[in-house]
Amino acid sequence: MAPDISQISRIGIVGAGNMGTMMSLGFSENGVDVSLWDISEQNVDRAREMAEQTRETLKGRIDHFKDIHEFTKSLESQPRKIFIFSITHGWPADSVLDKIRDDLREGDIILDGGNEHYRNTERRQKELESKGIKWIGMGVSGGYQSARRGPSLSPGGDKEAVEFVLPLLEKFSAKSPKDGKPCVQYMGPRGAGHFVKMVHNGIENGMLSTVCEAWSFLHKSLGLSYDEIGKILEKWNSEGELQNTYLIQIGSEICQRKKTPEGDKHGEGKGDGGYVLDDVLDKVVQDDDDSEGTGYWTVMETAHRHVSAPTIAAGQFFRVASGNRAQRLKVAGKLSIPKPQEVDVKDKQGLVETLRKAVYAAFLCSFCQGLELIARASRDEGWDINLGKCIQIWRAGCIIQQDYISDMLEPILLNAKEPIMNIKLIDEVSSELSKNFAALKEITLKGIEWDNYVPSLSASLEYLKYVGGGMLATQFMEAEMDFFGAHGYDRPHVRGEDPGKTAKGAHHYEWRPA
Repeated sequence: MAPDISQISRIGIVGAGNMGTMMSLGFSENGVDVSLWDISEQNVDRAREMAEQTRETLKGRIDHFKDIHEFTKSLESQPRKIFIFSITHGWPADSVLDKIRDDLREGDIILDGGNEHYRNTERRQKELESKGIKWIGMGVSGGYQSARRGPSLSPGGDKEAVEFVLPLLEKFSAKSPKDGKPCVQYMGPRGAGHFVKMVHNGIENGMLSTVCEAWSFLHKSLGLSYDEIGKILEKWNSEGELQNTYLIQIGSEICQRKKTPEGDKHGEGKGDGGYVLDDVLDKVVQDDDDSEGTGYWTVMETAHRHVSAPTIAAGQFFRVASGNRAQRLKVAGKLSIPKPQEVDVKDKQGLVETLRKAVYAAFLCSFCQGLELIARASRDEGWDINLGKCIQIWRAGCIIQQDYISDMLEPILLNAKEPIMNIKLIDEVSSELSKNFAALKEITLKGIEWDNYVPSLSASLEYLKYVGGGMLATQFMEAEMDFFGAHGYDRPHVRGEDPGKTAKGAHHYEWRPA
């Protein structure tokens, strides 16, 4: 029998930061009563004030708690207590779990909506298994705005527990503008849900880097104003391969947001006619302060599982280098590297179109790399993740929303008779990458020539060159490794050896007597 949403009339949200508070409002506006607790009393007070300001839109009751046991007691009337954790990954979740452990009973469900490492999720699942408490690792994508209006959700863990809460999650989640389907799916057992969310954020890193590289190309090399760039991004987002791409859409808004004479007393400095973007420093610090781990976990997993993902990795290392601005400025003084050049281009409109194609190609590379990592991990871990379902939940409410790529991949991946381990072997994907290779190459060359920043764009170019290369420079690497390490090698055009297995070669040559 299908789960009945009426069985869940109240949920408990742990964490009254931006995400947790917005989720409490979102659930309430969907008619669900909410209990909200945070270790910070100040956060609880702020959440209460926000609920008061929006009370006319709320359909469910929101109760705010400063005592954690009163918080858990408020959920006792239900057959199963349902919690959503919206707190920082790592020890904070363990700390809260220790506080409420004695208040939990068999059948209770904890949905961990933080950006948690999937191995921590699996550890907690095992710890709670003997008590019959279900810990679900649930990716929540889209930021605090989607947390209010409907995020993309990727729950994984005990299937029965996920199915019990799925009607509630379907009501709360974003809905695909294409077919109206909820952007939530059961991903698989154990840590599958958090793994998918981690990789989503890795793909996001590659796309974020690509977008900021495109902005720098347009502004610093082509000399376009913010307004002009905003209009270009608007056009990209309205048609063609970049249509309905979330990062392109918000980029167009950012470029056109002007300061007010009085400022907003927070992030916006005073100014008349200037742009808010000019008040934003060039450092991304979420990796340095450990408030975000999914990006570098993704890079670690690609290395661990032998999946080449340079677009994603380049984006990650770009933001890491940006974080410690003080050290970077010292190095800048030592190196005296040229700044991005502004150039006079005759066919500026044509070059902008070439850039659009290059951005799309890099986006597609990022998707290929992320999906191949999920496919490899699913096979290794026995999760049986359907990549088509990943595309379905990324249709709306998430940061990597990208219609053209989703339209291309979803039907193919959903209907695949067996898992597709290499996305580039899909005819439609290989055709798109081939078609846009020249644009990617031209923009990379011009970016390098003009001293602009193209880490993810150039990484995508090299990626396509070496994943599609028939005989790589690694021929020489293999010889050197055999020289100093008796590594062994296979020979070209020899049956059984070429292409052969991914294993140690059959031959060793004594290049120099030991």
